[in-house]
Amino acid sequence: MSERHPIIAITGSSGAGTTTVSRTFENIFRREGVKSAIVEGDSFHRYDRNEMKQRLIQAEQEGNNHFSHFGSDNNLFGEIEDLFRAYSHKGTGRARKYLHNAEEAEPYQQAPGTFTPWEDLPEGTDILFYEGLHGAVVTPEHNIAQYPDLRVGVVPVINLEWIQKLWRDKHKRGYSTEAVTDTILRRMPDYVNYIVPQFAHTHVNFQRVPMVDTSNPFIARDIPTADESMVVIRFANPKGIDFQYLLNMIHGSWMSRANTIVVPGGKMDIAMQLIFTPFVWRMMERRKRALGG
Repeated sequence: MSERHPIIAITGSSGAGTTTVSRTFENIFRREGVKSAIVEGDSFHRYDRNEMKQRLIQAEQEGNNHFSHFGSDNNLFGEIEDLFRAYSHKGTGRARKYLHNAEEAEPYQQAPGTFTPWEDLPEGTDILFYEGLHGAVVTPEHNIAQYPDLRVGVVPVINLEWIQKLWRDKHKRGYSTEAVTDTILRRMPDYVNYIVPQFAHTHVNFQRVPMVDTSNPFIARDIPTADESMVVIRFANPKGIDFQYLLNMIHGSWMSRANTIVVPGGKMDIAMQLIFTPFVWRMMERRKRALGG
């Protein structure tokens, strides 16, 4: 953690909804005049799209049916840790981009599914913002979680997470239900060993819970809407959180535990705005003091 060079990490699995949380933070940064260096977790995969396909084929031939993007072998945990360490100490670091589609790849004149070259982060940023799979990973070799000043977990209940992934991969990426199901099964050991443990290290967790039947996610036609959901927001340390203010500001919210507030799904964005804007204010105030005013 660093007062001079704070870091925010949003962590969650593929299809969990971390991108939605990222947009909220981007709005906060823009409104509050915070200059952020934004890093996507996909850029720290070890292999590009074609290399990953070849590695997957090789793994299956060798009898490894659990080869996935979630595990340590296929991600550059050391490089994430190096980036967080460098930024927290000096406000510097190196990162790259993963080009998901033709639109992202066109400005770089590269193929989709490839990485851009490693580059230094922009100079003079106020905060580093990470969004991806592994922002709070702790392994015997690496402790990424020690560096972010704010760690946020995005964790839909598992059936909803699968529905969101199925819908995205089928409608936006052209995969079949069977192919997505195979991916979910293949990832499960790494999901249990690398994704889930992170949520014990987060400061705040957002878990969307559908209020409709999702008992068989593999036949669901639509993702449950925000209005068909509730969001469970749990604080690891509730000290300093004005729950009464949140209850007054968010109609239909209630407390389920002393450190947990439940809000209607359609109020998730306003809840994040109310919760995280003071966090950003405090980070910027500490940074200002640490830099001598």
